[in-house]
Amino acid sequence: MMRLAGGSIRRVLNQNHSHQQHRFYRPGHGVFGHLPDPPKRVFESQGGLTPESAQRVHLINAFRRYGYLEAQLDPLGLRNVEKVPELNPAIYGLSLDENVKSGYSLNDLAEQLRLIYCGPTAIEFMHINNMEERQWLAQNFENIIAEELRKEEIVRIGNLMLKCENFDRFLATKFPTLKRYGAEGAESMFAFFSELFEGSAEKSVEQIIIGIAHRGRLNLLTQLMEFPPVHMFRKIKGRTEFPETADASGDVLSHLVSSFDYKGAEGNVHVTMLPNPSHLEAVNPVAMGKARARAWSMSKGDYSPDERSARTGDGVLNVLVHGDGAFSGQGVVWESIALSQAPHFRLGGTVHLVTNNQIAFTAESSVGRSSTHCTDIAKAFEYPVIHVNGDHPEEVVKATRLALAYRERFRNDVFVNLVCFRRWGHNELDDPTFTSPVMYKEVESRESVPRLFLDRMIDEGLTTEEAVKEELKNHTEQLNNELKKVDSTAPVNISHRGSWEGFKQAPKAIESWDTGVATDLLRFIGAGSVKVPEDFDTHKHLYKMHIDSRLSKMQSGEGIDWATAEAMAFGSILLEGNDVRISGQDVGRGTFCHRHAMMVDQSTDQIHIPLNELVEKQKNQLEVANNLLSEEAILGFEWGFSSENPRRLCVWEAQFGDFFNGAQIIIDTFVASAESKWLTSSGLTMLLPHGFDGAGPEHSSCRMERFLQNCDSREDQSPVDGENVNMRVANPTTSAQYFHLLRRQVVPNYRKPLIVVGPKILLRHPKAASRIDEFGPGTTYRNVISEDVASAGNIKKVIFVSGKHWIAVEKSRDERGLKDSVAIVRVEMLCPFPVVDLQAVFKKYPAAQEFVWSQEEPRNAGAWSFVRPRFENALGVRLKFAGRKELAWTATAIGEQHTKEAEEVINQTFA
Repeated sequence: MMRLAGGSIRRVLNQNHSHQQHRFYRPGHGVFGHLPDPPKRVFESQGGLTPESAQRVHLINAFRRYGYLEAQLDPLGLRNVEKVPELNPAIYGLSLDENVKSGYSLNDLAEQLRLIYCGPTAIEFMHINNMEERQWLAQNFENIIAEELRKEEIVRIGNLMLKCENFDRFLATKFPTLKRYGAEGAESMFAFFSELFEGSAEKSVEQIIIGIAHRGRLNLLTQLMEFPPVHMFRKIKGRTEFPETADASGDVLSHLVSSFDYKGAEGNVHVTMLPNPSHLEAVNPVAMGKARARAWSMSKGDYSPDERSARTGDGVLNVLVHGDGAFSGQGVVWESIALSQAPHFRLGGTVHLVTNNQIAFTAESSVGRSSTHCTDIAKAFEYPVIHVNGDHPEEVVKATRLALAYRERFRNDVFVNLVCFRRWGHNELDDPTFTSPVMYKEVESRESVPRLFLDRMIDEGLTTEEAVKEELKNHTEQLNNELKKVDSTAPVNISHRGSWEGFKQAPKAIESWDTGVATDLLRFIGAGSVKVPEDFDTHKHLYKMHIDSRLSKMQSGEGIDWATAEAMAFGSILLEGNDVRISGQDVGRGTFCHRHAMMVDQSTDQIHIPLNELVEKQKNQLEVANNLLSEEAILGFEWGFSSENPRRLCVWEAQFGDFFNGAQIIIDTFVASAESKWLTSSGLTMLLPHGFDGAGPEHSSCRMERFLQNCDSREDQSPVDGENVNMRVANPTTSAQYFHLLRRQVVPNYRKPLIVVGPKILLRHPKAASRIDEFGPGTTYRNVISEDVASAGNIKKVIFVSGKHWIAVEKSRDERGLKDSVAIVRVEMLCPFPVVDLQAVFKKYPAAQEFVWSQEEPRNAGAWSFVRPRFENALGVRLKFAGRKELAWTATAIGEQHTKEAEEVINQTFA
């Protein structure tokens, strides 16, 4: 016998028709309407379906699949709802009132289905392949739709929306020229948040991480997230949100943040709203990364020691709030959702709210997307979408309950599409009638969402007009009191709390940190990094070229290559009580087949990570996250991950250095500027393979000039100005240097993003290999490496280089017999610019008269534009340039031309 999902519809097929009434909300019928009970059983006694029953099943499935297309979702009534042929009962073979043996006609059933699936709440779920999910969604949607909210819940929603509307109007009155991006037209979104907080506490969620853009943000902060209005008023009046002791400039009003403990009836939950830039949807992967990192810090979900009972998503809920235009149009949305079930990125389900204004900046939906609904992207990933009319806040509550219940049951993403409107256009100073006159005639002619809801409450006897006025009076008085306190209220530094307790911003002075490790421990880590179980079927090539080679280097202490140095750095960081996460495309093996941090059993495909078993019951772990072919979402995820806990080294490696440009938004708005804007620290390390080796324009350069331009380093800095730059940019030339860079990211009591101009040929080059004593106690990263020559006083010419170009320059100098008169200096740290170290170089070569900056990159690329003014202004030295001429791309694609250019660079260097 065919099984039918859904409580209400099962009763339609199985029960007698009666006149018992269910209270049900319907458009135009007050707060509650009426739904008749379904009819009696229509199954035949032998267990099969009668023809009538089969036709009813087809009709039921049609409404489940297509009902949302006829749903009453538009609060403005402008959407042209076309009739869906599949929802016409006549096409299923029976006339509407013919052969009504069950006492319940096909017409009655169609009306019942229309009430459920075509009202102010609708659902899309029949695209999901999993039958259990479809059955669960059908049954629970039909049940939740028929539920009544308790009176106290309705009153709570009404009072909340009243205050939110009053807050927006208060700002409009007191600050008439303010762009506040208010919630007017979308006030029912606060019914979502109210139910979200309460419902999460009921489901044992301990932490909620919210990513949200600007619309409605100020209301959410002050009315639900306990952000003091006085601090918001200070910001509106042009005051900084940070104390004078903080080294930060702050951000715009609509990017303020808060975190608080929500005390629910069933428990407490900590809610964190993340800072975000005005690049819409860019915060999505950041919030996702932070949520997963929080699970690691809490030992929940995928990081739980109890693998049997733990489920991904335990304890931590990620919530993302989108706008309809950005959600349909921004590629980072697709990239982020694509991470939702990927290993090392999954969260056990994100709850998405789309604040669907039915218009982007000025583009209405007809020109703003190519799909029926802005949420149609969710269907590609088989996630359910719950549509709800924003004029019905109690339906928003029901939609939220269903979303939370689905997420709890299946640990998948779920979407709530809140169809609403924007009362004032893109912002309160905009005139939307220029481009959307019909829409805004309707907006201007209608009452607000809170007012309509309060009127229904009054009609139902749940409140009175006098009570509403009293509530408004009290709330306005409270806001006025907060406004009066602006001049007497000091800003509060909310940074470096929680897991960041004890950390601080970096000092002004350039510091040197001892990042060396005992050599015996390094040998132990190096050997352990290639140890595999006895029954592990290791790839034959790895035995000789990886395992035996590394063991030999540990014994001799010579020729330690890049990958071995990295393994020793990771291992030492783990054993010192920090976690390590490395993410990127194929990072387990490494793009250049050098790392092999994870090994794969050739018989079973099982993965083994030796660094996670250095010692028995090892507490801290290395997470190797091979990820999908994405840059913007991945880098955003890793930045969010790194910002959650300072006792964790987070590394992102680009497959090739120039691939970062797919994530330029994340770099500009988070990596380079988060500390200055929001006092948010991060120790994210970016590895960007770089080197002009004839690979053509796309895989030669990591565009270090872009990162250097993003640095807030001064051109005329004094020796004490350099350390507290926004991020560090290094171009190391040896494996020991790389080792110290990585350890430098976790040893200090502050964090800075690090950009490593990474090598390709240096990964295995003998001149880049180091001795084990270069990693030992008392060693550190060298910002500048200059040669120790007996004839330093005879040096007439000093050539400054950065990166692997040093090898070609040195080879040519020695072949020309110029070793006694020409010195080569490697600038290993570009930002902060190493003024003190370079001053020592000039003292070392007192007779030098000619100074050259030599680089393999074009003149309009590489480090030249950054180092030239600093040599002149901070050191008083004018450099000559030797390098490729200006190019519109990074490198030539012609092999012969590449070789010729390389020769010309060397000739210029020694001219």
